[in-house]
Amino acid sequence: MTTKLRRFKVWDPGVRLFHWLNALLVLGLMIIGILILNAKTLGIAGDAKILLKTIHSYTGYAFAINLGWRLIWAFIGNHYARWRQFLPIGSNYLHSFKSYCASLRSTNHQRYLGHNPIARIIISIFFLLLTSQAITGLIIAGTDLYLPPFGSYFAEWVTEADPQRLEQLKPGDKTYVVEAAYEEMRAFRKPLIILHVYGFYALLSLVIVHIAGVIVSEFREKNDLISAMITGEKILDGQAEDENDNNL
Repeated sequence: MTTKLRRFKVWDPGVRLFHWLNALLVLGLMIIGILILNAKTLGIAGDAKILLKTIHSYTGYAFAINLGWRLIWAFIGNHYARWRQFLPIGSNYLHSFKSYCASLRSTNHQRYLGHNPIARIIISIFFLLLTSQAITGLIIAGTDLYLPPFGSYFAEWVTEADPQRLEQLKPGDKTYVVEAAYEEMRAFRKPLIILHVYGFYALLSLVIVHIAGVIVSEFREKNDLISAMITGEKILDGQAEDENDNNL
């Protein structure tokens, strides 16, 4: 008996564009971030280190804009792009989670058109980490390079708003800072640096978990996860658990 394959439109262009741009930008930020973290060992200092931080910051701007776009798209995108479809919320979520976990221990794995209950937890953590990295990164760029949106505030802080000092102030050059004010600013930024660095390690770990989860899910559930994020469509030969919830 031949099972009829059915095609479903799942990921809209907005979601797919965000996903691949985010993957490229996060990869770029991680590579540059590793170079910055190991700058001393690699012999990177002075203008070269400032250049690396500048590239990292401008890549971060693109990352933050892309993330902001996705957060907005969660209100206006299609059914599967919405908040309620990827956050672990809803009156039926706990039941769905238990049912999905039970199915993993059997040969009859539940399949979803959108994110399965475990993936919804992972995606939610992803967005929390991405948002944290964006916010802390923007602040650190202001403390390090005096870049927008907070750079002017930190420049005034370390120069005590002295017009002459402000005019001559340059990233990496302490000639025109007021030492006491500069040390206060560095003390302020220290916990943000710690949060940003540990956020990087957490995000790297989650990326590995995400890739492993996609590969395992692709093999066990045969749900076209990878191709769906390219074409926007999933092709299934059976029932999806959230099929009746599709209000497209």
